[in-house]
Amino acid sequence: MQTITNFRATLNRADRIRIIAYWTVTLLVAYENAAGAVWVLLQVEYPRMVLAHLGYPQYLQYILGPCELACAAALLAPRLPRVKEWAYAGTFLKYSAAFFSYLYVGVDRPGLGAAISAAVMAVLTVLSWALRPADRRLPEPMPVRQTPASSWIISAVSLGLMLILALFSLPKGSH
Repeated sequence: MQTITNFRATLNRADRIRIIAYWTVTLLVAYENAAGAVWVLLQVEYPRMVLAHLGYPQYLQYILGPCELACAAALLAPRLPRVKEWAYAGTFLKYSAAFFSYLYVGVDRPGLGAAISAAVMAVLTVLSWALRPADRRLPEPMPVRQTPASSWIISAVSLGLMLILALFSLPKGSH
């Protein structure tokens, strides 16, 4: 108990608010991921209906479910900063993909709430990432030397050539 008291004494008000905000947002994001994993495990009808509505194959839930469980575990676990970065990236991708999928399919009345929920969860994921304490971050990278302009030009030209090559390698009947 003495350690907690000493810890509180070293934090100012802004630090305490940040930690409370971090854990509030992170617990919401982790819970939503854990719930999604449980729903897949228990074969709840709702994920199947959502995937069907959005036009995705049903097997996608068996890919997303374990990933959601892994994300929830990574976000809550101490340390593992690189794993947390991947969890944040995957979670943000999931929510943003859901948001744009709802927009693509068309946002009717029930879909509007789901699209907004996905957008809110994406924002909460970014907030959790931005508010995370130093012990949950990757160490600061070493300064990188100046990149010469020729490196950027070579990269851009290479990408352009690949895009042109992709046009010439289209499968038959694709145009």
